[in-house]
Amino acid sequence: MQGSETVARSIVDAQAVEQAVGRLGGVALRTPLQRNPRLSARTGADVWLKREDLQVGRSYKLRGAYNLIAQLSDVEKKAGVVCASAGNHGQGLAYSCHTLGVNGRVYVPRTTPRQKRDRIAALGGSQIEVIITGDSYDDAAAAALAECEASGATLVPAFDDPRTVAGQGTLAVELVEQLGHAPDVLVVPVGGGGLIAGVATYLAERHPGVRIVGVEPAGAASMAAALAAGEPVTLEQLDSFVDGAAVRRVGAVTLPLVAAAEVEMTSVPEGLVCSEMLELYQTDGLIAEPAGALSAAALGRGVEVKPGETVVCLLSGGNNDVSRYGEILERSLVHEGLKHYFLVTFPQEPGALRQFLDQVLGIDDDITLFEYVKRNNRETGVALVGIEIGRPGDLAGLLDRMDAAPLTIERIDPGSPEFRFLI
Repeated sequence: MQGSETVARSIVDAQAVEQAVGRLGGVALRTPLQRNPRLSARTGADVWLKREDLQVGRSYKLRGAYNLIAQLSDVEKKAGVVCASAGNHGQGLAYSCHTLGVNGRVYVPRTTPRQKRDRIAALGGSQIEVIITGDSYDDAAAAALAECEASGATLVPAFDDPRTVAGQGTLAVELVEQLGHAPDVLVVPVGGGGLIAGVATYLAERHPGVRIVGVEPAGAASMAAALAAGEPVTLEQLDSFVDGAAVRRVGAVTLPLVAAAEVEMTSVPEGLVCSEMLELYQTDGLIAEPAGALSAAALGRGVEVKPGETVVCLLSGGNNDVSRYGEILERSLVHEGLKHYFLVTFPQEPGALRQFLDQVLGIDDDITLFEYVKRNNRETGVALVGIEIGRPGDLAGLLDRMDAAPLTIERIDPGSPEFRFLI
């Protein structure tokens, strides 16, 4: 990958990031850098959150989109711009188009929360059209590219363009100025790689020695796969829950930059991301989207830091649809070992359910789901039962009581295909 690294460094460097800072002046907000007592206590380090959830569009994506569109010629601006987005990039493009007077079209996958789609339309007004297509970001990207080839509009990539990367890199300039010095560790969420490529390129050149860690969702670890292969690879399976980072293939521009900066990579399970989202909300009073919680979720749970180190986590976005919190809580409970599902075969006779309650459930166990339909002319019927337990360690006792009960009980394993129908 050495040749591609040289090319990437020649098109994105610290100077390009610093020029983007000037371009974004008066457009992008200088978002707060706040010390987080909870994460500091968890790790023993001095942990700070860079609050891009408070940026225009509630994510950092404005920085890259505006930096690209602002550099277009008048002819290119007149022809319009197009992008694919999981939601946040579309909002950044929409606001940029509104500010610069450029017409744009935003392609989003069906998995994009309605809250994000509505915000794209609101930020762009009459200058933006939102088009829903495909089931993943990559589907939307293919549609956006086809639109550009047909219309002559300029494609504004969410991550794989030097101007986008340089714009995202302005975050690093800002946080160093706010902190008064470079951090010891910077933890960055990773999707297609635009953010981490920008901040890592700047820091590697201006503040070498900073440890930079990229965090991906376990079900969409495309950057780690690309670094291992030495080139972008397409993931066969993709979990789209962390929609802002669910990218099947990282960029040809971003990968060599990440490799050149010697970024560490790790991943965290989606359930842990949900638990961290709830902690951010309930303890810190912060609303983070799944991708926004990636860096904090990994801290002390995959990303180990030393006591006393200065650590900055990029909270990349806060566009979370409130309707998703039911699923977020469910995923968190399953991940923490507190929620379990079973298929229970009951005899179709009076008192069968009472027997189950008396002989199987513990004092702190709670039935949260019970679905059963009585079948005529049958001696037994199967019920789907969801049970929430008080502590993870209570599961062993529950399973023992199930084994001893005069009922046929089958546990639905969280890794099974059937479990996907439950959450």
